[in-house]
Amino acid sequence: MYDICCIGHITLDKVVTPEQVVYMAGGTSFYFSNAISNMDIGYHLVTSLAEKEMDTVEELREKNIGITVLPSVHTVYFENIYPENRDHRIQKVSQKADAFGLGGMKHIHAAVYHLGPLLADDIPVALIKELAAKGKVSLDVQGYLREVRGEDVHPVDWAQKKEALPFIHILKANETEMEKLTGESDVREGAKTLARWGVKEVVITLGSKGSVIYADDVFYDIPAFKPTAVVDATGCGDTYMAGYLYKRSKGNAIQDAGEFAAAMATLNIQSFGPFKGNTDDVHRLLSANTVKVFPG
Repeated sequence: MYDICCIGHITLDKVVTPEQVVYMAGGTSFYFSNAISNMDIGYHLVTSLAEKEMDTVEELREKNIGITVLPSVHTVYFENIYPENRDHRIQKVSQKADAFGLGGMKHIHAAVYHLGPLLADDIPVALIKELAAKGKVSLDVQGYLREVRGEDVHPVDWAQKKEALPFIHILKANETEMEKLTGESDVREGAKTLARWGVKEVVITLGSKGSVIYADDVFYDIPAFKPTAVVDATGCGDTYMAGYLYKRSKGNAIQDAGEFAAAMATLNIQSFGPFKGNTDDVHRLLSANTVKVFPG
């Protein structure tokens, strides 16, 4: 039995910023796995990619990450284009991977399953229901709100949200995704709507303005910590969720887990690639960095 199992595709990413163009592996599963790899928790990854991209899997295994790889004809290929404002990005998809099914992971048991779909058809709702019968389901909803037309990614609503959300214990969305899901532009009203639809812990990230968590009729305002530099925002949401689920799995309160997660995201944004630190690095930032921005 694992504490946390992440399910999602590893991608090939092209990251374009005003300063440079970088090619790297990516996807929720990649960033989440790297972020949690140096922490004392039982963790497993279930991913799917083409055989020719298995070198990324081997690199993760060298970090002592247990991985189950399901076959796929192709690997997902994303292009992430960031303007000066890193809170927003333009995405393109030139290649898609096969969808996940329960067959390849029936033997995997975890207290929490963190789902990281990148596109709407990555993880069927039937799989969400099956996993919810085995443990708590955490979901980064972003993939269900992405429709690929040609190579361009367009925001869409999640047609099956009312069917799926009662099976989701923790849901993470940014404020744009929350508005697309709920029709609410106000963060607190959007969080309440998601809770009414069945989500137990609603996590809304607000980029440089922090985050808000809603659970059991209580709002938790989580600060953003000021980074020394803003280098690459890719994977910051995944890193945040790695920190949040790590602390929640350890029994920490929501406020403490949220602040730990926010500190991890701050460390992540200061360099290219996935989070490379450990819990000591996060606690040092929490102790030393008193410059905070609270959600408004």
